[in-house]
Amino acid sequence: MPDLKDPRLAIPIVLLAGLFWSFGPYVVRHIDGAETVPWQYLFTRGIVIFILLNLYLYFDEGIEFLHNYKKIGISGFVGGIGLGIGMVTFILSVTKTTVAITLLCLASMPFITALLGFLFLKENISISVWISILIATIGIIIMALENKVSGSLLGLIFGMMSSIGFAVFSVSLRWKKETPKFTTVAIAGLFCFLFSSVIIFTNNLNFISSVKNEALFATHGTLVCLGLILYSIASKHIPAAELTLLSLTEVIGGIFWVWIPWLGINEIPSTNTIIGGFFILISIFYYSLIMQTNKRFIGLN
Repeated sequence: MPDLKDPRLAIPIVLLAGLFWSFGPYVVRHIDGAETVPWQYLFTRGIVIFILLNLYLYFDEGIEFLHNYKKIGISGFVGGIGLGIGMVTFILSVTKTTVAITLLCLASMPFITALLGFLFLKENISISVWISILIATIGIIIMALENKVSGSLLGLIFGMMSSIGFAVFSVSLRWKKETPKFTTVAIAGLFCFLFSSVIIFTNNLNFISSVKNEALFATHGTLVCLGLILYSIASKHIPAAELTLLSLTEVIGGIFWVWIPWLGINEIPSTNTIIGGFFILISIFYYSLIMQTNKRFIGLN
């Protein structure tokens, strides 16, 4: 794994990783009939992620990278499946509700991770973190009230399931720190590929969509991999609390790209989404401020 010669570059590199990820929902919005081809999307995106990450590991470690698969263990398997479920429910969410709601649900991942760490790893949760969780929960409830009326409650539920899936992956990183992380992500891509293959086969669907859609599926998979590689290089030099704040690049950027009119989507968040999102963002800022004394460094390597 390449290491930064100048740690001062870590923050802009992580911001760039978030920028790559933020274009994902914008790419999805350009898919023709996205709600009708989620399994074809997951089929192509999953295999692209699996191939690109293995190619990166090969060029970084040589053929020895194959030994990483022998070290996965139960934590890597659970983390890979959790991340795979997060990827599956992400596309189901973003095709049934607004990008803003999906991404704001994902923004609650730090708190879900804290809860899962408390339940399964016996990690303590301070009163301040409970306050952050409560504030974020209020924001999610505000968004849910409107979605119940608009008929897109299912999209919000899938968004929360996606956040839980990503949180399971995050907890797995803390469970067995020696587990090869990139290999776990590659398994998540393989899970998406195999799971969608079963759905496509059993429902007698086409495995391949249009040329335009396939290009967009592959583009999103590539953006995910590029973001992960940049994140892995820089994250070892940034405390966990600062990473939480920097992760907002993906959320804010993703909402902005589909809203800005000249980019062709013009998806304007509703009043309830803005209010609920405000509560979630405030909770993240508060969470990051109270975590400033925690100087853990997280490296996805």
